[in-house]
Amino acid sequence: MSADKVFALPALEAAAVKRKSIVGAVSYFSRTILSYGIAIISALILSALLRPEDFGVFGLVNQIIALLVFFSDIGLAATLIQKKESPTDEEYKTAFTLQQILSWLIFLLTVSLAWSGVVAQKTGPVGNYILVSLGLSFPLASIKTIPSLILERKLEFSKLIIPQLVEQLFYNVTLVIAALLGYGAFSFVPAILMRSFSGVIAMMFIQRWQLKIGIARSALRSLLGYGVKFQLNDFLARIKDQLFYLALGYYLPLAQFGYINWAKNWSSYPYNLTVQNVMSLSFPIFSRLQHDKNLLKRAIEKAIFFISLVIFPLLAGMSVFVYPLLAVFPVYAKWEPAAFSLIFFTLSIVGGAISTPLTNTLNAIGHISTTLKLMGFWTVLTWILTPVLIYLYGYNGVALAAFIISLTSFLPILFVKKIVDVQIVEQIWRQAVASVCLAGVGFFGLEYWSQGLVKLLLGMALSGFIYVVVMMVLGKNKVVLEFASLRNARK
Repeated sequence: MSADKVFALPALEAAAVKRKSIVGAVSYFSRTILSYGIAIISALILSALLRPEDFGVFGLVNQIIALLVFFSDIGLAATLIQKKESPTDEEYKTAFTLQQILSWLIFLLTVSLAWSGVVAQKTGPVGNYILVSLGLSFPLASIKTIPSLILERKLEFSKLIIPQLVEQLFYNVTLVIAALLGYGAFSFVPAILMRSFSGVIAMMFIQRWQLKIGIARSALRSLLGYGVKFQLNDFLARIKDQLFYLALGYYLPLAQFGYINWAKNWSSYPYNLTVQNVMSLSFPIFSRLQHDKNLLKRAIEKAIFFISLVIFPLLAGMSVFVYPLLAVFPVYAKWEPAAFSLIFFTLSIVGGAISTPLTNTLNAIGHISTTLKLMGFWTVLTWILTPVLIYLYGYNGVALAAFIISLTSFLPILFVKKIVDVQIVEQIWRQAVASVCLAGVGFFGLEYWSQGLVKLLLGMALSGFIYVVVMMVLGKNKVVLEFASLRNARK
């Protein structure tokens, strides 16, 4: 099959995929806003109640768990989503059985780590409790895997978000209550357990799948080809991120690692709201469209346009208004040492907002070898550049390194354009210019916005208004056209 040959889906199938994708995406995104609204309110409360050391403890243990996630899936879930034909019952059963085996092994490993005392040496006993509770979440989460895959393949994203909403609600409410009661870092333990159990129960009501145990050799062979490559890519990502941050957690004092963890978490909210959600939707959608290059091109460009429309002003606003926010609310003054890191983590996401959907595109259409090369390059760059900048600038060097590495985010564009002739600059330049104008207004009024809550809100409103005005001047027709296409597709 020629790589550059354009295949087209049958008109009815293409229309159905487009309609279900857009309807599902709109529903998924709207419900996700509620989910992240809950998370942000919780984060604001926790930032006031917990110490930097508490965030450091949770961040360190969470890196251990995130590293172990690699061993929980061997790429089978991605393979089942990416398959052109519908997975067989034998493939579902094989994937579920392997995940159960791996997840229980990981739980036993977390218990062993807790028993060894390695974690407690850095975090105290509370780190062990968090570690074991996170370990128990693995076998519980694996129960949701097949039902989630079925929903993704059916493009029923509006249902897929419901268990996540339930998990988010139970997790954050429990976490805030425990923190208010004075449990400190231990507050994460009951919150993690409530999240795990509530998510499983919600998924069982939404998409039933009879649990089946067994491994079929033929199914295993068909799954491992793509799965191994996908997992190798994930392995490099974990070396770049989780293993590196785990090393940082052991090297740096808990308070400094807490500043890094707090700044990185806050900078990730716009990314998770936009890019992460689009990635969750785009992988199964792009997989279905991989043989229709024209439709795939339009889908990629539309995704990039709407991501940048939302995330660019959010990132610009966060970078500008972090210092006025800390000045207006004295309860958050303890986080001022993390403000510099927050700004540069936030700016680093600008590049990731474009590159991540494109690497996800490469994975979805079967070009996993290309993303392996990219991930290898970024992993080496992270491990070389970050220690140098930490030596020069202390813990703030981590965010500086992330920003510098993000400047290489143009590379996935070059690889994708070899397959699909996407026009990325056309989709983002208006949002970029409008966001710079937003940041300019915010920057020149920094001293004024820091003088009280009313002036701060005025500054945010004025900056947001400037963004809207500039967008309308530069791209009113483009915005109207893109939103009209969404409305038409839903009919």
